[in-house]
Amino acid sequence: MKAGNNFIIAGGGTGGHIFPAIAIANAIKSIAPESKFLFIGAKGKMEMEKIPQAGFDVLGLSISGFDRGSLIKNIGLPFKMMKSFLQVFAIFKKFQPDAVLGVGGYSTFPVLKYAQFKNIPTFIHEANSFAGKSNILLGKRASMIFTATDGMDRFFPKNKIVISGNPVRSIIAENSISRNEAEQYFGLHQNKKTILVVGGSLGAKSINEAISKDIDLFQKNNMQLIWQTGKSYVDKARTIAAGYDNIYVSDFIGKMDYAYSASDIVISRSGAMSIAELCIVKKPVVFVPFPYAAENHQMVNAKKLEEKNAGWIVEDKNAYDQLVPLVIQLSKDQVQQKKMSDNIEKLAIKNADVFIAKEILNHLN
Repeated sequence: MKAGNNFIIAGGGTGGHIFPAIAIANAIKSIAPESKFLFIGAKGKMEMEKIPQAGFDVLGLSISGFDRGSLIKNIGLPFKMMKSFLQVFAIFKKFQPDAVLGVGGYSTFPVLKYAQFKNIPTFIHEANSFAGKSNILLGKRASMIFTATDGMDRFFPKNKIVISGNPVRSIIAENSISRNEAEQYFGLHQNKKTILVVGGSLGAKSINEAISKDIDLFQKNNMQLIWQTGKSYVDKARTIAAGYDNIYVSDFIGKMDYAYSASDIVISRSGAMSIAELCIVKKPVVFVPFPYAAENHQMVNAKKLEEKNAGWIVEDKNAYDQLVPLVIQLSKDQVQQKKMSDNIEKLAIKNADVFIAKEILNHLN
């Protein structure tokens, strides 16, 4: 295989875009060590922090998405798009990529669009069962489109689709952290049922409010909590959790391998990347699908698992009253936990990152 290609990887905004991108980059690097990488994200978004932590360089574009809540805030969008294309032009001229991968997020469109204009091979990873509009437009001239599931030919040219599954971070896929080690890391007790709450990398309002309302029920039922709140809720959560020795609060959990190892049950949104990880770690899950996801795809994702007894669902609108009582009910049912764990494990797709890396490198040779 040819080594030494220059790769630009564009996208971000959420962990669901960032972590698969990093996983693919690491897989390419392991196969072709002389490869060079440059990530391009959006200024002010979480990729500007998380990608350097993973050991890669990242540059930010002056770009944002369409604001559906306030039309007046969109006045500057055409100027931001023009500026981002000028930034992309300068980046390409200096870095000279051999290939460009888009994973979703604001920066994907201008980067891949310019690469296609320059006839540079472009690759797309679409994690969800409903493709984003930018990816649909870009897919027409993409070299290959990696998808998590079948049936994506309603969005993309059929001959360009490669079903790959969703890449999972190596620290999750290769997790060797013991439960005892993980409990010590979070300062938790041994021999207590542990609930992991992850409302996505940016947090989830409905989940946070449900946990806050019933916070005392965890201690009353001899349970403990690892609670990822997102930045907007962390201060309130820390105030609520003050005085409880059974609750760990953080806006973002960097060591998710430890969090999964410590937990018995997970409360989660049902984005594609969250599900990919949860299948690998084979934990019983109560899903609270994000109700405003495109085409309600998070509910579709969760129902696929619920139908296989691989997860339970609480609708977002019912989370405030139903979520914590349902989790407590599940925590006392060892038989159901075992069934859910066994069933979700059957849905795991491993080594998607390596598969994608090999396909990209083979295409370039």
